[in-house]
Amino acid sequence: MAVLVETSLGDIVIDLYTEERPRCSLNFLKLCKIKFYNFCLFHSVQRDFIAQSGDPVGGGQGGRSIWGRVRGEEYNMFEAEVSPRLKHKKLGTVSMVDNGSGLHGSQFFITLRENLSYLDGKHTVFGEVAEGFDVLSKINEAYCDKDGHPFQDIRIYHTVILDDPFPDLEGIVAPERSPSPPKEVTDSNRIGAEEDIDDFKGKSEEEVRVIMGQKEAQANAQILEMVGDIPDADAKPPENVLFVCKLNPATTAEDLEIIFSRFGAILTCEVIKDQKTGDSLQYAFIEFENEEDCIKAYFKMDNVLIDDRRIHVDFCQSLAKVKGVRHRKLSSEKESLADRFAPKSQTKGDGYEMVFDVEGGSRRAKRSRGGEREGERRGREERGRETRREGGGREREKGGRREKEKGDRRERKEEKRQRSRSRSRERDGHHKHRHRNRSRDRR
Repeated sequence: MAVLVETSLGDIVIDLYTEERPRCSLNFLKLCKIKFYNFCLFHSVQRDFIAQSGDPVGGGQGGRSIWGRVRGEEYNMFEAEVSPRLKHKKLGTVSMVDNGSGLHGSQFFITLRENLSYLDGKHTVFGEVAEGFDVLSKINEAYCDKDGHPFQDIRIYHTVILDDPFPDLEGIVAPERSPSPPKEVTDSNRIGAEEDIDDFKGKSEEEVRVIMGQKEAQANAQILEMVGDIPDADAKPPENVLFVCKLNPATTAEDLEIIFSRFGAILTCEVIKDQKTGDSLQYAFIEFENEEDCIKAYFKMDNVLIDDRRIHVDFCQSLAKVKGVRHRKLSSEKESLADRFAPKSQTKGDGYEMVFDVEGGSRRAKRSRGGEREGERRGREERGRETRREGGGREREKGGRREKEKGDRRERKEEKRQRSRSRSRERDGHHKHRHRNRSRDRR
């Protein structure tokens, strides 16, 4: 006595213990006959434990026995069969789910490992899996949420009775064809059982590597957006800005602007400096008016010698400019609103003006911002000149120290030579004196 259960992951054949568990086997067979289990979910999958199904609602609280289907709701549950005592020893043991009061309905589970002895006496064993252990392995490896619900549906599509020793109950009518899936299945927002969620199916290793790189980059961008490092995860660096590094500390923004301006108009050129000391950090950003000019400069200026240093040029990957533009826009909007709604006593100029003089206010704001920028530029130039002067003074000081150290070393060497010469002379004189004494003694 067996039943073929067709699932979304493959077919399972279940052998029933019709002699030891006649009521459970009868209930299961007749529910299969009327296609009750069609489109039922495996709504609870606990790895290396059990896979539970049999609830047409899919929440684990529904289902009814064959007698409830025939006689009414008061017969939805039937009493558990306690004797003989069967144990959950085998992988693929099939048991009816107990509702906590020794009653069963339509829900059942299949064990996903051996020797689950703590289930003995609580749930009624009525069969075992004869074929389809590979399907059980797939069910066991399914990804589930914290409540054990698989993220992708695992459903029973169809049940086929291979052998039925029990006569049909009065009132049971087997459908001529399998029923269509209910509306709850077709309108579900869950991942369907037949949906292909493998993004890498049919792709080469190189394509998979590219996709994984894109996903990783997107995840990193979202993290940077969350911590506030970038304004938006989809933001891209400007394509008209070059990053220049390995600069000589003496190289200024004006020098770079003169050198790079032969490729096209430059909007901004900034050498990044230390906030405390004002020393150059030896890298800069150059913003061109056109992207074509930026590309030309990238190909022509990489590894070029500037101020005795081989510079490196690359396209800018920083979003600081994008973020700065965004903040500048917000600040300019605030300024324009302040000018627009400023009272007469706060407006500058001769004569009477309109309270909402937008044009005049915007012109004054532009002139003031232009003067501020000009002052900042002059200040940067003056600081650059001072830095160069200080750098030249330091170099001269270092050169003087080196010359002094060299002279001291020469003097010490000369003193050592003179000492060694005097010692050698003293030794020579001592030997001559002893030789004369010996010659006198011999005479």
